[in-house]
Amino acid sequence: MSAPTTAARRFSLYAWGVLALNVAVVLWGALVRATGSGAGCGSNWPRCNGRLIPASPTLHTFIEFTHRAMTGADVPLVALLVFWAFRRFPKRSPVRAAAVLSAVFLVTEALIGAGLVLFDQVAQNAAPSRAWWLSGHLINTLTLLAVLTLTAWWGAGHRHARFAGRPALAAGLSLAAVVLLGISGAIAALGDTLFPSPSLAAGVFQDFSPTASFWLRLRLLHPVLAVAVALWLVCYAVSATLRHPGLRPRAVPLLALVAVQIGAGAVNLLLLAPVWMQIVHLLLADLVWIALVIFCSEALSLPRESPAGEAVFPAPPQPSASRS
Repeated sequence: MSAPTTAARRFSLYAWGVLALNVAVVLWGALVRATGSGAGCGSNWPRCNGRLIPASPTLHTFIEFTHRAMTGADVPLVALLVFWAFRRFPKRSPVRAAAVLSAVFLVTEALIGAGLVLFDQVAQNAAPSRAWWLSGHLINTLTLLAVLTLTAWWGAGHRHARFAGRPALAAGLSLAAVVLLGISGAIAALGDTLFPSPSLAAGVFQDFSPTASFWLRLRLLHPVLAVAVALWLVCYAVSATLRHPGLRPRAVPLLALVAVQIGAGAVNLLLLAPVWMQIVHLLLADLVWIALVIFCSEALSLPRESPAGEAVFPAPPQPSASRS
């Protein structure tokens, strides 16, 4: 990585700020789900109970409307990110591409959120169709956070990834495993909200009851997947670092976050998933995802051997020289 210019640092800092806001939006969305506030604005979108600004809102309305307002505030910030990327970086720059994708997935994020409200996939609705909406929403959210992360990372002057060969396969499998884990976690969290348990023993009895809802049966998958995916990430990060010691600064925070997240998951289970712990658990999950995206990007930017046996590096993104 070459030393970033002042303009590159400013762009990257702004991009990190936009990413942080989006993480906050995700966490507030979890609060909407955990408190059953998804129907706080009724079946109206983008209006809230038929008004632009709700009058005398209930707590559920306040929570849901705040989530919508945060998403609305995100739109101009991402638009500015795209505009800035096009001013600072040349054609075919991966920074431009990542910024544009951030805007695209922000739009689809809003549309999926609207669909959840308009098709009544919120609050206490326990229909199986909600699992598909939940999965689609989670995949879109993680993709949005990933491209925002890459916009900030590459914008700071880090070499961009080369998506080819075995390293790309390993990275892709790691990312896909975390996405699958995230889906199971979202389903488990919704199961905790729809079918709360007075104790851990009662919750286990619920899960294994022959009359249990499919939400409770799916909830069983999450802790098993969590352990399996954690072990996979440890093996992936350690093996990649042993081959390329330069990855160590990226592997250490990733592995530390994975360890903390496993501990938080155990605490969340023992405490019967209180709302505050669900938010902490989700925050750690988002941080693990961001750390993994950075690690994969760095692993895929490493030199590869040319036919002549020489190391070939992917070209780093270059800022435009004619604009400031």
